[in-house]
Amino acid sequence: MSDIRILTEDQLRDRVQLDEAAIRVIEDAFAALARGGVVMPPILSMHMPDVNGELDVKTAYVPGLAGFAVKLSPGFFDNPAKGLPSTSGLMVVLSSATGRVQAVLLDNGYLTDVRTAAAGGVAARHLSRKDSSRASIFGAGLQARMQLQALRLVRPIAEAVIWARDPAKAEALAADMCGDGLTVRAEQDPAAAASFGDVIVTTTPASQPILRAEWLRPGQHVTAMGSDQPGKNELDPQCLDRADLYVADRVSQTMLMGELRAAIDAGLLGQNEIIPELGDIIIGRHPGRTGPDQITIADLTGTGVQDTAIATHALAAFSEET
Repeated sequence: MSDIRILTEDQLRDRVQLDEAAIRVIEDAFAALARGGVVMPPILSMHMPDVNGELDVKTAYVPGLAGFAVKLSPGFFDNPAKGLPSTSGLMVVLSSATGRVQAVLLDNGYLTDVRTAAAGGVAARHLSRKDSSRASIFGAGLQARMQLQALRLVRPIAEAVIWARDPAKAEALAADMCGDGLTVRAEQDPAAAASFGDVIVTTTPASQPILRAEWLRPGQHVTAMGSDQPGKNELDPQCLDRADLYVADRVSQTMLMGELRAAIDAGLLGQNEIIPELGDIIIGRHPGRTGPDQITIADLTGTGVQDTAIATHALAAFSEET
């Protein structure tokens, strides 16, 4: 047991940031998933409606990596009223050769936050127009902040608007994000917020659509990353019907808990329709966006391969300390 490395949230925050390296790590993870050989079981997901809570357990084995992660990710959405963050959790890293526990990463959800934001950056890099300079963020929590930060790593974002159900939170986030060449303001009208951005990111636990199809305009890219439970739904299902290209992080997951589930339930997409995954675009198996006026949607439900990738990246940052 003495060989097991235990790393705290503070240690991990000091060594792992949302930067180009993190985006590249997650991009490589999606590429590995597309090439094959990755073993990624379905998410173990438990919803606890009486306490407004949920728990997801995710994992993936990636050939060539020294270890694989098993992540426990709770989300308790009444926590802010108790002075606590909504999300927390930890990762356990096991050896790919022996199955022995190598490390326990007591990240309190930080690594999940980084890899989720990095995935948004990957989606924007491969699906949005390269000249995208304006962003619309739906939501005003931590992930809203980080998704905007990730966008700025891959696109020349100079202006952004924030929409949230709580206008005060949108105002506070907008004020805090202004600066360093970025102008941010809160927008109380969701339709106006949607029409503003070249890139739209939805970052909420909504159970009813917050983005309508009629608000979209040609050339936009939408990243929906809040629907990670079967009861969640951020996009009007008609958005997928209107889009020129819909891309899943993992089709089998988005059919169960992503925006694709709602579109199938509405009869807008068939169960057997061929849908590209983000990794297919990264490795060139699918062309992705093929014109400046196309509307594209990325549906990100969060995958175990991202967790193994970010955990491996984190451990590598401590590799010189043996």
